[in-house]
Amino acid sequence: MITLALSKGRIFDDSLPLLRAAGIEVLEDPEKSRKLIIGTTRADLRVVLVRATDVPTYVQHGGADLGVAGLDVLLEHAGAESSAGGAVGLYRPLDLGIARCRMSVAVREDFDYASAVKQGSRIRVATKYTHTARQHFASKGVHVDLIKLYGSMELAPLTGLAEAIVDLVSTGSTLKANHLREVEHIMDISSRLVVNPAALKLKREPLRALIDALEAAVEARS
Repeated sequence: MITLALSKGRIFDDSLPLLRAAGIEVLEDPEKSRKLIIGTTRADLRVVLVRATDVPTYVQHGGADLGVAGLDVLLEHAGAESSAGGAVGLYRPLDLGIARCRMSVAVREDFDYASAVKQGSRIRVATKYTHTARQHFASKGVHVDLIKLYGSMELAPLTGLAEAIVDLVSTGSTLKANHLREVEHIMDISSRLVVNPAALKLKREPLRALIDALEAAVEARS
């Protein structure tokens, strides 16, 4: 049995056409079912539904053979593992090109960001992506006091909790609605296929066939 870890929402929805192109249909809609393990039209493949941030952990520790996770999640996972002295142990064979967005720095519309980030200065930054934010500002020679938040990031500059935020941006409409503006583009984000290296050895033929089928689906779409 091959286990594929997916998260509900955009990644799940965007993964379905790629799976379909690879000859795989998921048998139930996770929004209408309470099941966390869902079968597919392939008897040897099942989908487990986990939080987006948990996908790398499930794959790394063998709870799933492979999964789909955003680059933002993978970078944070790698940073956390490195800080803890552990090995990340994930094989990333394919950029699926789905769930695209960007990671950016944003501030209040009236905030003078250029003056605030002169080399050697210090700034308070609220973000869920602490490892990525720390690396970004360190590369600029800017000291940061990082405040970890898990949601409603736009509130931080509006309430004085932080001067800036680092967050994912898709259309930018939420920032505009809250009188914030993007001031720096950190990186483009898309979702990657990640594979457990041990599983790739033990289940090499079926996993390699699935990876190749997904790669062909990505190439055909692009």
